[in-house]
Amino acid sequence: MLSISEFSEMCNLSPQTLRFYHSEGLLVPADVNEQTGYRSYTFEQVEQAMLITVLRGTGMSVKLVRRALDEPDAAPALLQQHSTEVQLQRQAQDEAISEAQEFFSLWPQARLRHAPEMTVVSKLVPGPTAGPNQFDWDEADAAVTATVQEVVKTVVSCGAVVSGTPWRALAAETPEQKRQILTGEGPCWLVKVPVTADEKAVAALPGNVEVQIFEARDELSIFIPGKSSMAKYGTALSRLVMHPLEAAYVDISRMRHLLHDDGVETTATICKLDGTNSDG
Repeated sequence: MLSISEFSEMCNLSPQTLRFYHSEGLLVPADVNEQTGYRSYTFEQVEQAMLITVLRGTGMSVKLVRRALDEPDAAPALLQQHSTEVQLQRQAQDEAISEAQEFFSLWPQARLRHAPEMTVVSKLVPGPTAGPNQFDWDEADAAVTATVQEVVKTVVSCGAVVSGTPWRALAAETPEQKRQILTGEGPCWLVKVPVTADEKAVAALPGNVEVQIFEARDELSIFIPGKSSMAKYGTALSRLVMHPLEAAYVDISRMRHLLHDDGVETTATICKLDGTNSDG
């Protein structure tokens, strides 16, 4: 029999780790003295300790390691499942690192831009709804992306051409939409896809999309890299509202969010303090 200190040295596992593995039922000592509580191990348990160390080295949880040891035939599949999860986690971490580097190398700044008049195809995003105290940005982004893809496919199939960056805007163009926003019923968003289309292509569009004329306007915009979040939305809004303008202000009720591949550009219309706005 090997004492816990001897077993610890042989397996390169600290006594604290061995006690933890014991408590988790992962590596149970061959004997525990009832009077002293001293743990003893057999030489045959070295192999089990080695396998546990190998599996734990992959980052597998104690629960998953226990299952792999209890079900050796399932171990390869469990390792593959864990490998896939690790790759996804690494990808997410790489994206987060890239995003952080972008923030600190060139902090997002508000800038003036002119948005020309354009024809857009508009469609409501079906759900998700926003509750009074919560909003699932991942779910919203997935729904917006799916709707943009659907509109683009529809536009192209009707002979029109996508001629600019799609965007989302709050679904508040009609009294009913405004009511649903206030009550949290949703839908929350509209997607707008700029298009170039002749009369024939416009006539071929289905009834669940609307063709609109987006009026030219001067805007203040800020680009925030990465995935959407409430914090990023708040940051963009704060930067736009606080940006100094001469004899003008930004109308946040006319915000839009341009959907770039690497982030979201939030814009708001610039209005003159004399009551006019900067629409062309």
